[in-house]
Amino acid sequence: MAAPVQASRVFASLQPADSAAAHTGELEAGILMQGGREVRVSGTAELSASPDRARVTIALSSSKAAAAEAKGSVQRRLDYIVQSLRQGGVTEENITVSKEFYRISNAYQMEATVSVIFSDFNKLWSSCNLLVEKLDNSVNISPPHFYHTADCLEKLRREVCLGAVTNARRKAQEVCRLVGHSLGKALVIREEEMREWEDQTEADIKMKTATIYAASKVLATFEIKGKERHKKNR
Repeated sequence: MAAPVQASRVFASLQPADSAAAHTGELEAGILMQGGREVRVSGTAELSASPDRARVTIALSSSKAAAAEAKGSVQRRLDYIVQSLRQGGVTEENITVSKEFYRISNAYQMEATVSVIFSDFNKLWSSCNLLVEKLDNSVNISPPHFYHTADCLEKLRREVCLGAVTNARRKAQEVCRLVGHSLGKALVIREEEMREWEDQTEADIKMKTATIYAASKVLATFEIKGKERHKKNR
């Protein structure tokens, strides 16, 4: 009975090239001689995404002896706020207004809240600055709450996984060159790990605390093609 064919293995450690996408790679490559040739590699990537939305709450109130005066005081400012936001490019669906009217002792209290969602942060700052300048302390504007939409997070996960696959393939090509072969098609690609975390840096409370990071690790098996044959000139 013939002895089983042993698989020869090649281990390589290659330094990843610098990349703006912060891709890194780890290698464990094996050339399998049992019925075919394959190279197995692991690739990792790390990416970050800044928030794509911000929510601001604008609160205003008035307390008057007459109900109409309390309502009118708030409504005039409310109309100005909504008009300014629309002129600043904020769409109607991103503006939510709520009102509350009640009586306290001998006065009538009128309160209103405007919740605004911004996708353009330049518009956020310009709109808030304008309202502070025009209405001063008659309104209370909350600090922006930055967050990521589901589409933004899904895009981040997809891109970091593709980055890990790209890095794994690049490393597999380096291994094949090292042993004098060329890389073929991918046979198996499996994502082994996906991690997400939020930046806890307090250097810039406005943005950095909302930055999301994601890291992906994939294991990939590629086909190894035979050595290229060069035709001799006759």
